[in-house]
Amino acid sequence: MKYIEIDEELYRHIASKTERIGESASEILRRLLGLSLDNTSVAVQSLAPKTISQPSKEISEPLKAVSQPLMPQAQRLSIDHFAKHIDKRALAEQKGAVGRFLFLLETLYHLSPEQFGQVLQVQGRGRLYFATSKEALLESSKTANPKEIGQSGYWVTSNNNTAKKRTILSEVLEQFNIDESEVSEIIDSI
Repeated sequence: MKYIEIDEELYRHIASKTERIGESASEILRRLLGLSLDNTSVAVQSLAPKTISQPSKEISEPLKAVSQPLMPQAQRLSIDHFAKHIDKRALAEQKGAVGRFLFLLETLYHLSPEQFGQVLQVQGRGRLYFATSKEALLESSKTANPKEIGQSGYWVTSNNNTAKKRTILSEVLEQFNIDESEVSEIIDSI
């Protein structure tokens, strides 16, 4: 593995392009540059403003959190065939991407209210996506536009673009051990 020096602005740009938990800096750059992912290392390398080999604590902590699995596989709840529990007609009647996003989260909540709290583990770099109060999301980001997920007592930020909503929902579904093929189908419905 080779090491490169990058400035802070470039580092932040690369880190902002993370699409999934555990994605390494090398994988992000390969994706952005359109290169094959076949040659990527399994080990996650943290980027840093000066050199990759000496990350600053302020910058490397968010990436460290992103590179860790949210919950060990054995502890994850499994919901078989989540897609069959979704009322397709009711989903289609929802207003916009926000409505469909909330509807899918609420459906998941109704299937497993006891385990739904694990969505709180899905977070961005320095930003909450889920909380148990509107105020907590607004404290994290003044522009979060918090929406309650049905009557669940859980709130989600709704001011993300559709692609980010899909990424967030994908990470939530991963927490419930939903099959990858189902995840693709479900997130495409947002």
